[in-house]
Amino acid sequence: MGWLKEHIRQRLGRLRPAPERYVAIREPMTFEMNVLRNKLWYRGEPSELEQFFRQTAVSDIDRARFWAAAPQGRVRKIHSGIVGTVVDRYRDIATTDFDGLAFGEDGGELRERWEAMAEDCGFEELLGQAVAGALAAGDGAFKIYLRPGESTPGVGFAEADAVELVMDGRRLDEVRFSTWFPQGERELRLEERYGRGYVRYRLTDAAGRELPLTALDQTRELRDVTYPGDFILAVPLVIFDSAKWPGRGKALFDGKSDCLDALDEVISQWLDAVRMGRVKRYIPEDMVPRDPDTGRVLEPNLFDNAYIAVGSSGAEGAAEKIEVSQPTIDVAAYQESYAAYLDLVLQGVMSPATLGIDLKKTDNAEAQREKEHITMHVRGKIVDALSRTLPQLAAALLMTEDLLAGRPAGEYRISARFGEYASPDFGSTVETVARARDAGIMSVEQAMEELYGDAWTPEEKAAEALRIRGE
Repeated sequence: MGWLKEHIRQRLGRLRPAPERYVAIREPMTFEMNVLRNKLWYRGEPSELEQFFRQTAVSDIDRARFWAAAPQGRVRKIHSGIVGTVVDRYRDIATTDFDGLAFGEDGGELRERWEAMAEDCGFEELLGQAVAGALAAGDGAFKIYLRPGESTPGVGFAEADAVELVMDGRRLDEVRFSTWFPQGERELRLEERYGRGYVRYRLTDAAGRELPLTALDQTRELRDVTYPGDFILAVPLVIFDSAKWPGRGKALFDGKSDCLDALDEVISQWLDAVRMGRVKRYIPEDMVPRDPDTGRVLEPNLFDNAYIAVGSSGAEGAAEKIEVSQPTIDVAAYQESYAAYLDLVLQGVMSPATLGIDLKKTDNAEAQREKEHITMHVRGKIVDALSRTLPQLAAALLMTEDLLAGRPAGEYRISARFGEYASPDFGSTVETVARARDAGIMSVEQAMEELYGDAWTPEEKAAEALRIRGE
């Protein structure tokens, strides 16, 4: 039996492992090109999109895209602008929900220092710029700088294409900012290295050759700075983590480029169908419009006096007449295509209901609220990132102010406060709070906090709670 089994096994063959194969995948874009593409989608300028995709089309897939196509005739290419709309909407949600920073129970003096500093540097506008920049480009970093003749530091925000993060494992060691200055026919690059306890400057040309800082008027007064303390005068803002480039951020619409391209193609094709579906007039040659002075035939115009000249009939009794025709445009098919591709673009990004778009007319109010879950999820990720970043930024600014005043840098424990997105109206809040009070699971003070929040001062809420107890 053993010999028979061996004989059968040899006759049927044996399972052999697959040979090792070498597979090389070439990435189509570098990190800088990917950031530029995301920023162009946010800017929403059709001319810039067409230039970028035509110049970066290196494969058959790239050349087949709508924005990279180069037709023989003229084609109207339209961008929907949905990227800018969604990013700006999240920026408004985040800045509106931001209720300020908390400095603890004994933080009155710190609060006054911070409010004066925030007003001086335009913190509200800077926060909106940072959220929009991080969502559109992928990430960015706040940069603290010293202003000549002033005792308070300034702060700005640089987007991903001007920022390089140097990491040691999960620890941030250095943030490098790049700024390009045109000088005649060449460009000079200023690199600012923000590390723990130092700020260093380096000026180079396009070839990477280092130049003295005095070679440029804008950098002539810059000097390297060393300060006591193990903190960096720069704070990165990363909302979503990138799977392609570890340690860097991911833009909100990163990975949606093909869907955006398809949506723009549907919109452009729809407009092209409307333009080609204009009323057509077939005019006999004898009745073609002519110049009354010269008798020359008037050139037809695509928008107002378009016509098609046809030969006159020589048949006996034939009547020359103008014929008018107009093709039928399948509007329903274009609307369905538009809704389908818009749904693909917004999938996992934002609920259409947040933008006021009702893709399904039969949805009731409860179904519309259910669609808001994805918006609340993304909003939660933005709030989490800001809750980590803003306290670090405020602490770094306060420590910098300490150093400028000749004091040792203090240690500050700060937290960021955010409200609730799409909070219910006052009547619904009163009903909910009343039920919680009746059930005995909410105190009078907490009820006042839920009802009036920041609209009332702590003294007013305490007095109202006292009056309720008295009644």
